[in-house]
Order: sequence, then structure tokens, then C-alpha cells
Amino acid sequence: MLQATLKIFRENPEARRLAVIFGVVYFAQGTWYLPNLSITFLLKEKMGLSAGQTAAFFSITVIPWLIKPAYGLISDFVPLFGRRRKSYFLLTTALAAAMGYLLSMLGAYTYWKLAIFFTLMGLGLAFTDVLTDALMVENGQRLGLTGPFQAVQWAGISVASILVGVGGGWLAQHAPLSATFMISTLFPVISFAMAFWCIREPRVEAGERRFRETWLAIRGAIGSRNLWIVAGFIFFYNFSPSFGPALVYYSTDVLHFSKMFLGGLDSLSYASGIGGAALYFAFSKSFPFRRLIHFAIGAGVIATLAYLGYAGQVSAVALALAFGGVGMIIQLIFLDLAAKACPKQAEGTFFALLMSVYNGGVQLSQIAGGWLYDWIGFTNLILISAAFTAAAWLLLPFLRIEEIEVRATEQALVSPAPAGS
Repeated sequence: MLQATLKIFRENPEARRLAVIFGVVYFAQGTWYLPNLSITFLLKEKMGLSAGQTAAFFSITVIPWLIKPAYGLISDFVPLFGRRRKSYFLLTTALAAAMGYLLSMLGAYTYWKLAIFFTLMGLGLAFTDVLTDALMVENGQRLGLTGPFQAVQWAGISVASILVGVGGGWLAQHAPLSATFMISTLFPVISFAMAFWCIREPRVEAGERRFRETWLAIRGAIGSRNLWIVAGFIFFYNFSPSFGPALVYYSTDVLHFSKMFLGGLDSLSYASGIGGAALYFAFSKSFPFRRLIHFAIGAGVIATLAYLGYAGQVSAVALALAFGGVGMIIQLIFLDLAAKACPKQAEGTFFALLMSVYNGGVQLSQIAGGWLYDWIGFTNLILISAAFTAAAWLLLPFLRIEEIEVRATEQALVSPAPAGS
């Protein structure tokens, strides 16, 4: 199956061009996290916030990522200058760059100034993310490459995250937050340039017929039992109380890791994640999808329990290397499930909906994890998290995985290539 996947990319220039777009744009989006470690220590050391309060701050900044279906509806229903994706793409990357530049110019940071402008920067990037994913689902379903395309996307974001880990740790220790924001501003500009030069999209008319076709697709999907079961399954799996800021607090307060070491751990984890993305790119089409879901649940339980051995620098490095790749494979399995479940003609709306469910589950899990860490400590948090992850097996019988796979395969066979422009 590896040879078959590689053959598609060798023989199809469109697949290669799309893969480059997805990889570069996701790389640029990954750099949004560059200031996160600096912000965490600003809140912890300068403002005196607890782990739970810090998690609550980041829950504010992630709000734009929780309302992503609204961006999908806008781009699906209302073409801008005759384009459903490209025109919005240019607008939203410009917004992200402008907010990043404004943050770099603020000088003094207060809680609410930081929260508002960082959230607006996230708004631009979240809308851009929806547009990128809509292009991925539209073209990935048509070419039968949703899994490989997402592996390319997340390999790109992992490369960025390696730089964010090392660079974010160094900047948190040695540079002012304003300089970190100035650096992170450069990358939405890269996405803007990529959209301007490389995205090719057929013109569409914003007429009554187009509106009716999109509305019928959305109405049909809203009544789809499978889609809502997929959404519930994704939410439940990701809701299990996780580490998030709690791991940073435990690492610094109990294990006394430096900021540089924490940044290095992030980079090791993301480097391992690139290997996981490569494996998923090569072999995702080689296994029945139900087997991949079973793997995701079982590997998630094992990876969580392994953090019972998180006791020093050696074990921290070993866990980052071992489970960075596993975590990436688990994530790609769930993203691939979401892409396969999306209805045609409303890809932007429903992939965004499923990603909002995904992000909402992750964010709530981090808030719950932060408060549980403050209340019952690190070891009990691990046990509770592993139990929640294992409970996802109870929902698996309700998930019609084979039916979703058949529909995705049939759609790939009947979908024509879009006209270029």
C-alpha cells in the first residue's frame, strides 16, 4: 500500500501541489504556539496564577477554535469575489499577521489585553485552518487521500512545533514577550503568500441554486445519525482529563525542570511526531479503519499510564520520544475519521464542526486536568485520565465505521476533478 500511495503522488502533479500547500500552511499555523510558554510563565510568575487559572486563560484564547463551524458556513454559503476559499484565506491570514504585530507593539501586558489580542490572532488562524481543511477534505475525498494529506499537514505542524519547542523555551528564558510575538507574526505572512500564489480554485456563483444545494447538503448531514455519533465519540475520547498546564506546573514545581529543558522536551515529542505522521502517510490505507480505532484507544491508555514513571529528566526524554509518534498517529486516526464522515458540498462546515468538537474536548480536558491537579495531585490525575480513555471502547459498537469507509470510497470513485482557474 505504501507503493500505491507514493505512486499517486509521483503521477499526479495536483496531489503534489496540494500536499505542498497543506504542509507549508500548517507549518505556519504551528508557529502560533511560539509565545505559549512565555505567556504561561508570565501568568505564573508575574501574575501569580494557579495551574487551573492559567488553563482558564488559554481556554479564552481558544474560543475562536471552538466556533469553527461558523467559518465553514460562511465560506460554504457565501463566496467572496467568486471564491469559496481563496479570498477568505487572504483576508484571515492578514488579520492574524496584523494582530501579531499589534501584540509585539503593546509594551506592557495586562491579562485582558493579552487575552483579547491573542484571541483575535487566533481568530485569523482558526478561520485559515477551516479553509485549509475544507480544501483538504474536498480534494482528499476526491483523490482518496484524506489520510496521507492530513499526515503531510501534521508533519508540517510538527516541524514548526520542534522549532516552537526549542525556540519557545529559549525565548521564554532570554527574550521579551514582544520579540516572541514579532517572530510569530512572520508566519501568517508566509501563509498569505502561499494562498496568493498557489491556491487554484474554480469560480462559483453566489446564486439561489448554489445556496439551495449547500443547504440541502447541510440539512441532510444534520439528520445523519453517523455524523453525530462520530462527533460524540471524538468528544468523549478527547475529554478525558489531560495534563496541559498541569504537566508544566508539575515539571517545574516538583521536578524542577528549566524552561529550556521543557522547550526541548516539546521538540523531542514533535520530532517523534514527524515519524508518526510518516508512518500514517505510508500505512494508513493498509489496515481496516476499525483496527486503527482500537489501536488509538489502547495506545492512548498505555501512553497515559506511562506517565506514572515521569520522575526525572531521563524518563521525561524517554516518554517524549516514545509517545510523541504514538500521539501523532492517534490524532491522525481521529482526524481521518472526521474527514471520512464529512458530507460533500458542505465540507468546510462539517469538518470545522468536528474539529470544534475535537478542540472543545481537548480544552475541557485541560481545564479539568488543571483543577484536578490542584485538588488531587499528578498521580491520581493520570489514573483518572487513563480510565476515561479506556471507557471510549464502550462507545465503539455505536460507531458504524465500515459504513463510513464505504461511503468515502464511493465518493472518491464518482467525484470529478474540479475545473482549474
